[in-house]
Amino acid sequence: MIVLYSNKTFFTYAIALGVFGITNTEFGIVGILPKIAEHFQISVSQAGMLVSMFALIIAIFGPFMTLLLSRFNRKRVLVSVLLVFTIANIFSAFAPSYEALMIFRLLPAFLHPVYFSVAFAAAASSVPKEQSAIAVGKVFTGLTIGMVLGVPITAFIGDQFSLETAFLFSAVINAIALLGIVVFIPTLPVETKLSFGKQLTVLRKPQLWLTIATACLFLASLYSVYSYFAEYLQVVTGMSGKVVSIMLILFGASGIVGNIRAATYLSRNMLKTTIVYPFALGIIYILVYYMGSYAIPMIIIILLWGAVFTSGLIVSQTWLTSEASEAPEFANSLFVSFANLGVTIGTTSGGWFISQIGIHSITWSGILFLLLALGCIVIKIKVFDSKKRLQMSSEVRP
Repeated sequence: MIVLYSNKTFFTYAIALGVFGITNTEFGIVGILPKIAEHFQISVSQAGMLVSMFALIIAIFGPFMTLLLSRFNRKRVLVSVLLVFTIANIFSAFAPSYEALMIFRLLPAFLHPVYFSVAFAAAASSVPKEQSAIAVGKVFTGLTIGMVLGVPITAFIGDQFSLETAFLFSAVINAIALLGIVVFIPTLPVETKLSFGKQLTVLRKPQLWLTIATACLFLASLYSVYSYFAEYLQVVTGMSGKVVSIMLILFGASGIVGNIRAATYLSRNMLKTTIVYPFALGIIYILVYYMGSYAIPMIIIILLWGAVFTSGLIVSQTWLTSEASEAPEFANSLFVSFANLGVTIGTTSGGWFISQIGIHSITWSGILFLLLALGCIVIKIKVFDSKKRLQMSSEVRP
């Protein structure tokens, strides 16, 4: 299905702004956890539950919530999710207790993967098939900005104004995105309504599970190192807190460029791009390990690292969903859920590496996951893709 609309730019970026708003709701709170702990008189680790429980709900309930809402008009789903996130952020700003804040945080978490799944599918279906990766890449821009810049922006607002203003910032972003979707996006009915059973049948494909494992391992590799980005720069590189904040912004800015370039490469040759990716990230990690003590080289490496880092998000999503094109929303929900699982695994692994062999060796945790991901890619290509090619050649043989 190709959706016709008058302005492709507004269509894509209205959806992308919603992705930014929802991502900022999830990750932006990291920058104000100390303020939350102080405000509610709780420990920072207890405040951190607002992040971990949010991610856990996404990982567990993502596919099921997407299945439940897969039959409804896509535009209505997008608008409804953003409305819930807007209201939840407003209530969070004036939560009377930590328990109330937890409830206001967790309720929209159930709908987080639904928005992403529908957004990616809507973007892909809005253009010809060969341009779908580029369209999805533009939507991923909102994810990139939200993940990398959401934390420092929210922290800055919280420091300069108040905790309430930080939450209201997310509410305003979601509200603007909601308005943009209402104005610029036409109705998006689901023309082919697949049954729950039909969508679940994609899980019978062993090659799909290999792509799921690859995506999960890619995200584990990314976050086993990036989660400790600030600590690495402070301890190993010797940068101050203010310089680290600048490096985060630099990382995010280069990530936007890298995301767009990766989408272009995927549209040209998905298989080649996916195979090359773990090698590109592996080289970055090796450079970080050997050059991490030198400030100037690290600035250059961070520019490259940011671009390669965000490329991994769209590479993982495209690689996974390519094996379940018959159920795009459900496939995207699988990506969101297993990506969050990968983040959890990677962060835990990175913490273990730090405790056992020190912060300087954290990159080897990322390289380990890359090797495992590369193994999944090779098995899929050698076993399942080879069988598919043989089957196709036998069908066309006279």
